Amino acid sequence: MKGSGVRKVLVSGAAFAATCIAAVAATGGAAQAAAPTPPSGGQATAEAPVSPSPTSATPEPEASSEPSGPEGSSTPSQTPGSPGTSAPDTDTDSVTTARAVMVTPAPPRTATYAYGSAPRQRLDAYWRPSTSSARQTGKRPGVLLLHGGYWLEGDKSDWKYFARRLTNEGFAVFAANYRLAGSAAWPAQRDDAEAALDYVKRNAARWNVDPDRIAVVGSSAGGMLATQLGTYGQGAQRVRGVVALSPVNTPYLAYQVGAGQTASSRQRKLRRAVVTLLGCRPVSGSATCWTKVDDATSATHASAGDAPMLLMHADGDFVPRTQSTGLAGVLNRAGVPATVVTVPGGMHGLGLMQDSSVYPRILSFLKARTR
Repeated sequence: MKGSGVRKVLVSGAAFAATCIAAVAATGGAAQAAAPTPPSGGQATAEAPVSPSPTSATPEPEASSEPSGPEGSSTPSQTPGSPGTSAPDTDTDSVTTARAVMVTPAPPRTATYAYGSAPRQRLDAYWRPSTSSARQTGKRPGVLLLHGGYWLEGDKSDWKYFARRLTNEGFAVFAANYRLAGSAAWPAQRDDAEAALDYVKRNAARWNVDPDRIAVVGSSAGGMLATQLGTYGQGAQRVRGVVALSPVNTPYLAYQVGAGQTASSRQRKLRRAVVTLLGCRPVSGSATCWTKVDDATSATHASAGDAPMLLMHADGDFVPRTQSTGLAGVLNRAGVPATVVTVPGGMHGLGLMQDSSVYPRILSFLKARTR
C-alpha cells in the first residue's frame, strides 16, 4: 500500500470513460490490446526454482539459450551474428576483391525462468555478463517488458530484438508472459505482472541488477498492465518509470467504441476481449462488473506517488490517444510527470517502432528514469 500521507484519487470508471468517449467523438479515434488464474490470494505462488527453462533444475545458467517463440514485431538496429569474412581469391590474375565486413555485437546471454507455477508464468532474461570492474563500479538498471495481444494472445518473444538493443545500452531486460484472459479473468494479468517484477527484484543479484532501478515497458494490452504497475499499490516505489505503446488504459472506452457503427474489425475484437478479460459485460445494474471496470482502469488508481510515464500512440492507431490523455491528465494534476506522444501513421503497439523517433525517445526516457 502507498504511504498514509498519500490519498488515493478514485475515479469512477463510468464517468471517466464517458469523458474519454466524448474525446473520441471529437478526434475520430477508437481502441487494441494479451495473461494468467492466480493461485489463491491473487498472487503467483511460491517461486519455482530459478532455471534456464521451466524443466531444468540448474540454478545458474552459464550458456546462452535463446528464448522460444515467434519473432518479435520490432525491427532491430543490429542483427546478432558473427563477423563476415573476406571473399575468396578466385581471379586468375591473383587480384583479390575485398568484401565489406560488418561487425555486430555478440548476442546477450539469455535464459528462461519460472516466476510462478502456471505454464504462462515465465520470463525471458537478456543480460551481458559483468566484468569484475563493472561489478565494482555499480549495478545495472533493469527493464521489464509486457507483451500485447488483446489480453488473449501474444508472447514474450515478441520483444526479442528490442530486448537485445536495450542490453547494448547497459540494461538487463526481462520479457514476461502472463496468464491469458481466456483462462484467467482480471486481475490475474496484473497479479502476474506484479509477480514477475517481484521475481526480478528478489533475484536481481543474479544479473547484477539494481532492484531499485527498474522501469517497465508495455505494448497494447501489455501497455495497460505497465500503467497499472505504475499506479496500482506502491506505484513509483515499485517501478522508476513506465513506457506504454498504444495502451488500453480504459477498457470500458474500448468496449463502447467497439459497438459503434463505424468500428473496425480490430475495435470489435477489442470489445469482445474486454468482456473476456473482465469475465462480465458492463451493463446497467451489474455492480460487481462495474467494480472490475473501475479496477481495470489505470486512472482509478492514479495518485501523487505514481511512476512517471511516457504514453505513445500513432495518430491512426485503432487504440487512440484518448486512451492515454485521461490518465495523463489525472497524473499531471497529482504532480506526476506524464506525457502523451503521437506519431504519424496507422501503426499499433510495437509497430510504432517503425517511426524513427520512437526508439530514441524511449531510450532517453528509460536512461533518465533509471540513472
